[in-house]
Amino acid sequence: MIEVIELTKRYGRTLAVDGLSFQVKPGLVTGFLGPNGAGKSTTMRAILGLDAPDSGRALVDGRPYIEIRQPMRVVGALLDASSVHPGRSALNHLRALARTNRIGTSAVVSVMERVGLAGVARKKVGAFSLGMKQRLGIAAALLGDPAVLMFDEPVNGLDPEGVRWIRELMRGLAGDGRTVLVSSHLMSEMQLTADRLVIIGRGKLIEDATVGELTKRFQRGVLVRSPRGEELAAALSSAGATVTPEGGGLSVQGLDVPSIGDLAAAKGIPLHEVTPRGASLEEAYMRLTADSVEHKSAGYKAVAS
Repeated sequence: MIEVIELTKRYGRTLAVDGLSFQVKPGLVTGFLGPNGAGKSTTMRAILGLDAPDSGRALVDGRPYIEIRQPMRVVGALLDASSVHPGRSALNHLRALARTNRIGTSAVVSVMERVGLAGVARKKVGAFSLGMKQRLGIAAALLGDPAVLMFDEPVNGLDPEGVRWIRELMRGLAGDGRTVLVSSHLMSEMQLTADRLVIIGRGKLIEDATVGELTKRFQRGVLVRSPRGEELAAALSSAGATVTPEGGGLSVQGLDVPSIGDLAAAKGIPLHEVTPRGASLEEAYMRLTADSVEHKSAGYKAVAS
């Protein structure tokens, strides 16, 4: 498990992380979300012992990363896919990493096959595309068969097949009982991949909840269609719902699907559609982080010719 406990980190006058606390538990993919400058990368660096916190702690399996012997066997991480010597081949890069943690050559061969780089093993990394470098970084993270995985923007540069592959990889790792923490700005992908979300802004925790809990909290009511719409609208309004005509149907706020169904049945009113409309993760995220965005863009305006 990863534990972040009252973590605080400053860079000069800038407060990057401010008393942040959360846990990342095994068996789940935990999405780590927040606007640019929220403190995500700083927090991940602190977990990996790359940045020393001013106060608080960041622990992996109950201990600081720097106390772990052969850490690649405990936690694998991809923070920057470009931080690889361009003159080395992919094979030699992984071999060098493996030796630092007494990991055998067979593991190097295995992870290269797993990430789809076996065919370019002897190619220099400097000639790799960004997507290939991402795959190499993921291979390095998997090298020690660790129980804890951390990925910072792992789908950058990947084509649709690669995005689907990393999604299935992370789900599979969590399914094996591993702890998976992944940072991303792609809300649609996080909605498909993550079980739980930790959302931060300006270095502080904003939300720690499941994807389902968030989308349900910001749901947009229920869409109902009936051949006796006016009669149904009157009955729903009498029951305390807010009813608004929408596209030939009714948008209903204040009553859930079972209540709407029971009321219609009691009145003998047929229903042709009853669809609960939860907010997308992107909608929920934007509303939660609205006050934490440092640089807000103006809305689009057409320029007159």
